[in-house]
Amino acid sequence: MTQLTILRYPDPRLHTVAKPVAEVDARVRSLADAMLKTMYEAEGIGLAATQVNVHERLVVIDVSEGRDQPLVLINPEIVWTSPEKQVNDEGCLSVPGVYDGVERASAVRVQALDLKGEQQTHSAEGLLAVCIQHEMDHLMGKVFVEYLSPLKRNRIKTKMIKQRK
Repeated sequence: MTQLTILRYPDPRLHTVAKPVAEVDARVRSLADAMLKTMYEAEGIGLAATQVNVHERLVVIDVSEGRDQPLVLINPEIVWTSPEKQVNDEGCLSVPGVYDGVERASAVRVQALDLKGEQQTHSAEGLLAVCIQHEMDHLMGKVFVEYLSPLKRNRIKTKMIKQRK
């Protein structure tokens, strides 16, 4: 699979709720590989299948310095969130050039299938925890700008529409 096209906010397809991956097969592994290539090319740290117009529960993440520790989460579910919250500046490959503060749990635990179809549990804090929560939102049809005030959201929407023209 070649590099994929990333949907841009306010594309309504970004609000589609993803369906579970039925089987971890060659197609899913190929999609994950293409998503990783697309994410690295775009200099992102996370990408949800929803962002490339595939509405299945698949996320790829790599927050490592060397960009050499990819994490693939298939049918991910957050099973625990810390009571402690923190605000971090977030950006999104679907909303390029826009960064703003979003409050999220400081730490999470997520269960997901890996590329072999085996159940894994990952505990995360810091940037990885933020990234997991951000990408999981995409699978639920939610873009990070929806955490912002209506005024900010409308300004961003206007900016994105102007950039497309």
